[in-house]
Amino acid sequence: MISLYRPGRSILHRLPAGWKLIGLAVLALAVSLAGRSWPVLAGAAIVTVLGFLATGFGLGELWRQLYTLRWLVVIMIIPQLIFLGPEDAVINTARVCIVVLLAALVTLTTPTAALLDVVERLVTPMRIFGVSPTKVSLLLTLTITTVPVIAGIFGQLREAMMARGGPRMSFRLVLPLLVAALQHGDQLADALRARGID
Repeated sequence: MISLYRPGRSILHRLPAGWKLIGLAVLALAVSLAGRSWPVLAGAAIVTVLGFLATGFGLGELWRQLYTLRWLVVIMIIPQLIFLGPEDAVINTARVCIVVLLAALVTLTTPTAALLDVVERLVTPMRIFGVSPTKVSLLLTLTITTVPVIAGIFGQLREAMMARGGPRMSFRLVLPLLVAALQHGDQLADALRARGID
């Protein structure tokens, strides 16, 4: 669900990464704190739609991002329907989806390097507590680049299962995906150690 940067000339593309992160933080906070108000939720949804239109990617990209969230929606909404009721389930799920879509909007319009530079600058004052901004930046880089890799592995496993006549989705995919993810992590750790990074 972490989108990769796509070049463009829109206003959002030209906006500095720091301002986009501030905007994301403010909107996410507003949705989290006041998201139980239908007007606030509707306003946040409208801002999200307008944001995707402003990038030039159009509603097709918004739909593609929503489609990638389908399993998150299912996992979130079913338990809440059982324990909290329909209204709370819809509101809570919508809040999470809006924040994730806004985050996708930021990563779609901002090079990863620019985002990491901002994060590294924000973490720099934490040096007095022994936090290394470079290591934090490296950790975020690895996280962002690993998510698409794991998604690709999942796609390969699913295609292999379907080729054998299995269903599109099955809990039997969890174990091989976990094993493949751990193997990828080991290979990544070996590569970092080979370059002298602990």
